[in-house]
Amino acid sequence: MARVIEVTGKDIEEAKKLALSQLDLPQERVIFEVLEEPSKGFFGLIGARVAKIRATEKELTPLEKGQEFLKKIFKSMHKDIQIECIEEDINYKFNLIGDDLGVLIGKHGQTLDSLQYLTNMAANKNVTGARVRIVLDVENYRKRREETLCQLAERLANKARKYRTKVVLEPMNRHERKIIHMALQDYADIITYSDGVEPHRKIVVDIKHNKNCLLYTSPSPRDGATSRM
Repeated sequence: MARVIEVTGKDIEEAKKLALSQLDLPQERVIFEVLEEPSKGFFGLIGARVAKIRATEKELTPLEKGQEFLKKIFKSMHKDIQIECIEEDINYKFNLIGDDLGVLIGKHGQTLDSLQYLTNMAANKNVTGARVRIVLDVENYRKRREETLCQLAERLANKARKYRTKVVLEPMNRHERKIIHMALQDYADIITYSDGVEPHRKIVVDIKHNKNCLLYTSPSPRDGATSRM
């Protein structure tokens, strides 16, 4: 709920500064309404009146709330990071621009994924209508990671063919598992499925006629894989 306060000062400008200080917000985030103009009164003594204003915090859109959340995070990190907002179909991409941003990515993008999750939570807090989905990216990391995973998928498929055995990858998140499934879905002799429980769920790559691959548990539909029996 938006905050509303009433503040007095010797003039309008002083009252505005006091209101911004109490709300701890920049001026563009506040709507001001003058309730009483200041008056010096008779001979500057009798009937003197201070300025009185009402300051109302502006309601933010989900995108603005997401950006404000990130700005507070970056400020606490003492990082000068620009946020470029790009609309992508029904989603939005926040491209983070700055120096030495590897710390925001983390191992295999785990830090970036966690920050993305928290940003979406902040953006959609108290939203009653349609929720937005925000994707965070740093220096085009998402695309580079997808290309790396597709190359990895092809190498592992070749390894499974060569040694006639299944290959098990390290645990991955749902999005990265889906990339592997999609990369190999058109391979006539290769099957992929997910095994294990989150957060240790991993991809298995195998050849379809492998004797060890007679019966598979149907993978989670969320992974985007096709069930194989």
